[in-house]
Amino acid sequence: MEKKTPVFFFAPFVSSAMRVEPAWVDYNGHLNMAYYHVLFDRAVDEAFGMVGLGRDYVEERNASFFAAETHTLYRRELKASDRVRVTLQLIDHDEKRIHYYLEIRHAEEGWVAATTEGLSLHVDMNTRKVSPFPDDIAGNLAVMKAAHARLARPQTLGRIIGIPARLDRHEAMLASRTRH
Repeated sequence: MEKKTPVFFFAPFVSSAMRVEPAWVDYNGHLNMAYYHVLFDRAVDEAFGMVGLGRDYVEERNASFFAAETHTLYRRELKASDRVRVTLQLIDHDEKRIHYYLEIRHAEEGWVAATTEGLSLHVDMNTRKVSPFPDDIAGNLAVMKAAHARLARPQTLGRIIGIPARLDRHEAMLASRTRH
């Protein structure tokens, strides 16, 4: 019987360095928002390739994982030729889903350009329906989750988008009087 090498994960996962391509810069002079997602997507492929969910997984097992939901925060502009790395933290997983958090960081200076939280679904490519991960992939995800469980929970995790209700001027004045 072939002995498998155990999977090992850094916490967080750090992608290969990537460069902002000049064609990705929009008329505002910074990285177009769609290309932040290209960088995130490349890092997801790199990270989850390590658990066995790479291109060969689709070819050999006829299954894959699809994005179900993302929430992105743009924090700082990236410009042409900036070099970045993306970190990935596996937050949770169950038999059919993966919940993860990523940060695009400037490769030399370390500041965060954008963050995204994602939920992906494991899909049987024959039926195009959500299906359980095979045992070996689930085991690798468990090892990754255990390594990443030691990391601090990201502050923006689970953030809800919206415009908070504002008090009108009269209500604000009354509220300030009652606090004194």
